[in-house]
Amino acid sequence: MPPARSQPCAEIRLAALALALLWLPIAPAAAADCASDASSPPGGRFAAVTTFFDNEVATGRLPGAVVLIAQRGKPTYLQCFGVRDVTRRAPMTPDTIFALRSMTKPITSVAAMMLIDEGRLSLADPVSKYIPAFAEVQVGIESVGPNGEPVLKRVAPDRPVTIEDLLRHTSGITYEYIGGELIQQAYRDADIFAGAFDNAVFAERIARLPLARQPGTLWRYGHSTDVLGRVIEVVTGDTLYRFEKQRIFDPLGMTDTKYVADSDDERALMAEPLPDDTVLVDSERQRRAHPEWQSGGGGLVSTITDYARFARMILGGGELDGRRYLSPAAFKAMTTDQIGPGSGVERDYFYFPGDGFGYGYGLAVRIEPGEAKPPPPGSIGELKWDGGSGTYFGVDPKLGVITILMQQTERERGRDVPAFKKLVYDALAASD
Repeated sequence: MPPARSQPCAEIRLAALALALLWLPIAPAAAADCASDASSPPGGRFAAVTTFFDNEVATGRLPGAVVLIAQRGKPTYLQCFGVRDVTRRAPMTPDTIFALRSMTKPITSVAAMMLIDEGRLSLADPVSKYIPAFAEVQVGIESVGPNGEPVLKRVAPDRPVTIEDLLRHTSGITYEYIGGELIQQAYRDADIFAGAFDNAVFAERIARLPLARQPGTLWRYGHSTDVLGRVIEVVTGDTLYRFEKQRIFDPLGMTDTKYVADSDDERALMAEPLPDDTVLVDSERQRRAHPEWQSGGGGLVSTITDYARFARMILGGGELDGRRYLSPAAFKAMTTDQIGPGSGVERDYFYFPGDGFGYGYGLAVRIEPGEAKPPPPGSIGELKWDGGSGTYFGVDPKLGVITILMQQTERERGRDVPAFKKLVYDALAASD
C-alpha cells in the first residue's frame, strides 16, 4: 500500500473551519475531515514542514502525525500526516487521541499553581505536610563498602522536600533510568509499578525510595510531578482528574483530555506507535495496564485541538476568553527561570529543558541563545515542553506563535522534534 500523503486539515484558506475547532470560546466541534482537501497539498511558507513529515511517513519512520502552527491569534497551519495505526490504516485526524506522556506535566503544574494562587498550598510547604511518609525520606549516597564493593548509604536530608522542589524537579526524586547505578537499581528493586495502585499508593512507594541528591541542589527529571498530583488530591479532597476537569479541562473546552480512553470509540481514535518502536510500545502497554493511576507526570491523553486551548491560555499569560486561570503573579513565577544563578541548583547531565533554557514551575523557559553554534531557533522568553511519545508544544510570546506536534514515537523524537522546530522558525523568519 502506498504511504498516505499529507492531508490539509486547515490552512489560511480554511481558517473558518479551524476557528470553529480551536479559536471560538469553549466550542469543541466535530473534527475536521483532513481528507477533505487531500488533492491539494499545502504550499506557502510552511511547505517545508509538510515535505518533512510527508517524508517521515513515506520512509516508514513515523506512522503519522498532526501539526498545528498558530500566530497572532490565528491558526495558520493544521495538517495531518499518515495514519494513526499502521495495522488498521485509519488516517490521522484532528480528533486523533495521543498519549501526552510528559506533556501532562505542565497541566498538573498549572493545577498546583492554582492552589498556590488561592492560598491552599505554598511553595515552601514540606511535602510531608500532605504525604506524611515523606517525613522519613532519605538521601542515597553511593559509597564503597569494606569489601571494596559499591554500596548505597542512606542519610537524612539537609532539609525537607518542598512543593517548590516538586514543581521545579529539585526534589531528588528521579526515574528508574536516570542517575547513578545504585539509585537506578533501588528503583528497579522496589517494583513501583507492581499491581494496582493509585496516586496515594504510588506516592508512598516513592517516599520509601532514596533521593538521588539532597533536596534543592540538582535539577533531575523524575516522578516529582506524580507526587505533586497526589498533593493536589490531598489538598482538594478530590481525584486529580476531577479537579483538573472542573478547573481546567471543562472551562477550556478540553473535552477529550483525560487519563483513560474508556470507550470503544475513544480507543479507536488512539494513535499507536510503530510495532518495532519497542521502548514506547512497552511503556504505553504499561500505562494502559494501570487505568486506576492518574499519573500527573505522564498519564494524560489528549487531542491537538484540546491542547491548543491549553497552549492559548499559556500564550495569554494565564487567561483565555476573558477567564483567568492563573493570577499574573503566579503565571510570572511559573514562567521565570527558578534554577538559574543564585538558586543553588546544578543541572543534571540529562538536562531535558535543553541548550539556552532554564526551568520555571512546570515549563522550560528560554533565557539565552545557548552555547550551540548556531544557537537553537526561538526567542528569549519562549516556553515549551515535550513528552517521551514525541509530543511537543511551544509558546513564543514575542512572536505570538503556538506550535504543537502530536505523534507517537520514542525512537525518532530526538531527531524530528528539533527538526520540526527549526523548520517552523526558518519559515517564520523568511516571512518577516
